[in-house]
Amino acid sequence: RSSWLLLAPLLTPPVPVVTAPPCSLCPEGAHRFQWIRNLVPEFGISSSHVKVLSSPTEFYELLKVQIKTAKQRVVMASLYLGTGLLEQELVDCLEKTLEKSLQAKGSSDLRVSILLDYTRGSRGRKNSRTMLIPLLQRFPEQVRVSLFHTPNLRGLLRLLIPERFNETIGLQHIKVYLFDDNVILSGANLSDLYFTNRQDRYVLLQDSPEIADFFTELVDAIGDVSLQLQQDDTVQMMEGMVHPYQGDKVAYCEIANRRVMEVINSARTRQELLHAKTFHSSQQGSALLSQQGAQPSEGLKPEPDTWIYPLIQMKPFGIQIDEMVTETLLTEAERDARIYLTTGYFNLTQAYMDLILGTRAEYRILLASPEVNGFFGAKGVAGAIPAAYVYIEHQFYSEVCCLHQQERVWLQEYSRAGWTFHAKGLWLYLAGSDLPCLTLIGSPNFGYRSVHRDLEAQVAIVTENKALQQQLHQEQEQLYLCSGVVSSSTFEQPNRYVKLWVKLVTPLIKNFF
Repeated sequence: RSSWLLLAPLLTPPVPVVTAPPCSLCPEGAHRFQWIRNLVPEFGISSSHVKVLSSPTEFYELLKVQIKTAKQRVVMASLYLGTGLLEQELVDCLEKTLEKSLQAKGSSDLRVSILLDYTRGSRGRKNSRTMLIPLLQRFPEQVRVSLFHTPNLRGLLRLLIPERFNETIGLQHIKVYLFDDNVILSGANLSDLYFTNRQDRYVLLQDSPEIADFFTELVDAIGDVSLQLQQDDTVQMMEGMVHPYQGDKVAYCEIANRRVMEVINSARTRQELLHAKTFHSSQQGSALLSQQGAQPSEGLKPEPDTWIYPLIQMKPFGIQIDEMVTETLLTEAERDARIYLTTGYFNLTQAYMDLILGTRAEYRILLASPEVNGFFGAKGVAGAIPAAYVYIEHQFYSEVCCLHQQERVWLQEYSRAGWTFHAKGLWLYLAGSDLPCLTLIGSPNFGYRSVHRDLEAQVAIVTENKALQQQLHQEQEQLYLCSGVVSSSTFEQPNRYVKLWVKLVTPLIKNFF
């Protein structure tokens, strides 16, 4: 299907078209998703380079190992860096690696770039900024810390909204951690909870230089339009750059759009040229081998069986690629296909809800029970947020029942004593298949914030390899094993009681959380 033809005109600026050679894959397999490469770069890799992680501890230990062995670059994008002992250990690892790099050569080749959100990273007296300033002071030539400030928080609004509440307007929400040519995509932040007992998703793409280059360039592009942290804890914009909340908003957003789309379009062109070159080389090589009756050399790069598509969503800058691709995947999911969709914060956009309720595929939606919601037990108004999510969930479940869709659309609640739940993404099982051939993994929650307010990135991983499909299936099963199916009786439990004021306020504020 040529779904991209409907979507491509919506992208601005226009994406350059490079004619790709015909693909030899079976149209019934991964080929059906190759329309995505008309919107974003396609990275073909071997499935042996993909590793799915399952636990916060595994994620944390991998971060430390990767930092310690990095030689050229460490690039980390997150909402914030926490201030506890585990986070300090990460900073210490960075410091030792930078130190070792300097000692080895006298001048370090290692560059460290960290992108965080300005409002979340500045919260409290001890914060992400104070954690990183020692690195800036000691290694000013090697370390860059960028703090993204949404252009929508400005003027009187910025003066009046207090700390914490100002984070509702818009955030840098991308979570990418890369070390030389190894890339970790996740929904997890750099905070102790995410290293211990806050369940998320994590995938490692090993020895993938093109993917690492893409995300380095993406983080650099956002960093260039962000405030730069200085050694004295002040911030300033790069010379000649429009200020996000003091400068002209339209001009700032246009520059940001241009910088990010340049990264996407140039990578897309590079990959298409590489694809064409590889295709013709492999055709010639195959012809030569068949003439000689020889076997391919072990040194040759194996044919890719897995494809990575980076999906970017930055509505403040007019970039809506992730939204387009997600909507198209939901629209085109066939009868008897199964979609397992998970989010730590169940607050789907109206468009996503309409597609789930109006299309043919089966859905298993995993969400947080109130007790594993990250806001459970919070002080003040934030303590009512789990109840607001219960109310939104109940409304959606009622609509499912009203449309007699209970057999096709299931809600399941994740529950695990002593843990919180933050996993997001989806797994797509084609009709008749017991294994998924596609997963989305990254930062978006499928809610209003992800689509309209924040900067988000995830990847679509499409694979024909059975072993990798099995890894993804086991990841899905492991998460869903800790869940119970939602029924009418779920909302009759005492812990599901929602106060009247929460019901009245939720429709007014649901677009902010």
